[in-house]
Amino acid sequence: MLKKIKLSFWQIVNMNVGFFGIQYSFGLQQSAVNPIYDFLGAAPDQIPILNLAGPVTGLLVQPIVGALSDKTWHPKFGRRKPYFFIGALICSISLFAFPFSSSLWMAAGLLWILDAGNNMAMEPYRAFVVDTLKTEQQPMGFQMQSFFTGLGQTLANVSLFIFPMIIIGKTGHLPTWVFASFFLGAVCSIGTILWSIKTTKEIPPTDEELEKIRTAKKGLAVPLVEILSAIKSMPKVMWQLALVYLFQWYALFCYWQNSSKSIALSVWDATPKSNPEAYEKAVSWTGLVNGWYNIVTFLVAFLLVGYAKRFGAKKVHFVCLLLAGIGFAAFPHIADKNLLFVAITGFGVGWASMMGIPYLLVVSSIPKERYGVYMGIINMMIVIPMLLQNLSFGYILKNFLNNDPRNAISFAAVLLFCGALATLLIKPVQKTA
Repeated sequence: MLKKIKLSFWQIVNMNVGFFGIQYSFGLQQSAVNPIYDFLGAAPDQIPILNLAGPVTGLLVQPIVGALSDKTWHPKFGRRKPYFFIGALICSISLFAFPFSSSLWMAAGLLWILDAGNNMAMEPYRAFVVDTLKTEQQPMGFQMQSFFTGLGQTLANVSLFIFPMIIIGKTGHLPTWVFASFFLGAVCSIGTILWSIKTTKEIPPTDEELEKIRTAKKGLAVPLVEILSAIKSMPKVMWQLALVYLFQWYALFCYWQNSSKSIALSVWDATPKSNPEAYEKAVSWTGLVNGWYNIVTFLVAFLLVGYAKRFGAKKVHFVCLLLAGIGFAAFPHIADKNLLFVAITGFGVGWASMMGIPYLLVVSSIPKERYGVYMGIINMMIVIPMLLQNLSFGYILKNFLNNDPRNAISFAAVLLFCGALATLLIKPVQKTA
């Protein structure tokens, strides 16, 4: 059997290139899908429930795919790669079809399919890093994914600013530039995954592991049983991380759903109904602002590796969440559109940490043979807060925040501060030699 060997920097780049395409797709979900809902006539308090696809598919797909990939091995196709490929193919087809949505519910239905593909492609990638890299290189592997998260989402968001300048007019109910952004995403999704599959070999299981795979129980219920068993024996540090994620990811969905409408009000004093032309400008500017925070993400991602080694992952994540909270607190009060870049810089630093550093807090506590299922459970910790947000925030926004998207961003800032405090409660287990 092959043993883990130390990989070069460019080998780690190649194995994570596929994350770029996945995150381009997520970038479009964050910044383009909600404006499309607005263009198709959605009310502000309908937006959370229309985004229900993300948390529900993540809750169902990622842990099941993780459990299945733990029990998968094919001499030619590998363990994690088949799930990358199928997920990316689903993403590409959905991204191509999305701009042709002729109604609100058609768009919502396609979002369900798109998110299922994204989750299927992304979940095994976390386990892929732990499978392939030696312990001392895992921080670089996770932060490489953070780097490609920033790069992929930057391209997605910047396309929302550049394409409206060069592609004008409407096609059906939507601006024509929407088609260009989503078509580019379809190419990136499948193309980058194929690059990683081609350039990176998976390490075969040991004879003992292969025997366990061969003799493992088969059936539709087996992954669910495996997930429940893993949750029952889940390390304490993962429960502590779950509290951080409750605040952190609820807050992020509040921002993504309301950022363009907040900018429209604070800078242009417009809503989608009162001034559609000004709102379209706000959507384009939001793409640029969100592109900037993702630029910050890939610029600082590797710096955080060094800080995590020097000061510890917990302290780094605490500071990063504080910076993100400060940025969100200032964001809805800014009337100068250029100063929005200053506010969102804090979130860019926080986003770089969120996409990599928390995994360093828990990976040493996870048994090797359960990497896939536990990475799926960590994703459940992400999607459950999102599910709660989609089910509850419409009511909160309407009854307590005056249906004002600027108040939603302020609410997100408070939640990030709570997440930072909860980070201090985490007690990671140190991996011994």
